[in-house]
Amino acid sequence: MAESRDHDEFKLTPQNKVETYVDHEVTLPCHLSPEISAVAMTIRWFKKTQCIYLYKRGQVTEVRGYKGRLSLITQELERGNVSLKLERFRMSDRGVYICQVIHGKQLREVAVGLNGK
Repeated sequence: MAESRDHDEFKLTPQNKVETYVDHEVTLPCHLSPEISAVAMTIRWFKKTQCIYLYKRGQVTEVRGYKGRLSLITQELERGNVSLKLERFRMSDRGVYICQVIHGKQLREVAVGLNGK
């Protein structure tokens, strides 16, 4: 009997760079391809080597300094949208962010650069 490979093979499709302004909201885009549900997956967002946001089994963990400023668009997870919303952008938020998605033995990650004015 053949195994179902529905959720085994996926890629992440990011946008390489995003720009915003101080105190604005910005979305760091990251999507699963093909468009499959990410609800049961582990989603991590890193800045440098620090995990700043973790979504696992519906539970969310944020690090200090970002608390209350980060979120996933939960209603979009079903469609493979794992983009991270960052509120009240600060100049210290500039840098490279890594979106990492884990499902079973599959691990995919992509980088998104964030610049601000």
